Amino acid sequence: MPTYVYKFIDTGETIEVQQAFTDEALTEAVHPSDGTLRPVKKVFTPVGITFKGGGFYKTDNSKSGGSTSSTSSTTAASSTTESSSSSSSSSSTTSSTTSSSTAD
Repeated sequence: MPTYVYKFIDTGETIEVQQAFTDEALTEAVHPSDGTLRPVKKVFTPVGITFKGGGFYKTDNSKSGGSTSSTSSTTAASSTTESSSSSSSSSSTTSSTTSSSTAD
């Protein structure tokens, strides 16, 4: 059951009352110090929400294939590195062949 805050109009003191969602807002309540029935006003407070964890989208995407995209980008990076090293090997072979031809 939710807890609602009510403020006594004449004194400014507040009380917390547990009520069902379907219950009407109180217009009067018993004052805790003297037991008299006094007019109250409902106080609206911000809802306390706590977000825990790594994040909404991060959690959802990792379950629906987020790890596949990171694996494919890792594979693509490996392919790029291999092709770069292959091209540098072939250029060094070409340059050594060229230098030996010119030395003759």
